[in-house]
Amino acid sequence: MEGLEKKIEKALFEARPYVEYYDRLNETVNKLKEKAADEREFRNLLEEEITKVQEPFKTDLRIFLQKFEIL
Repeated sequence: MEGLEKKIEKALFEARPYVEYYDRLNETVNKLKEKAADEREFRNLLEEEITKVQEPFKTDLRIFLQKFEIL
């Protein structure tokens, strides 16, 4: 789980210049991280969250997911 935490931290850092609502993104990502048992479950929870939220926050989550997947 520590590897997932470091990957999330790095993806948040990489996404920060591109997102409008960083504090909300950070809060949402950390909430999902607590629920997830592994990286696959975290991605699934994040993708599910993307379907629930409205723009422009949806774009922020997509940007984070893109940065996360690159790492």
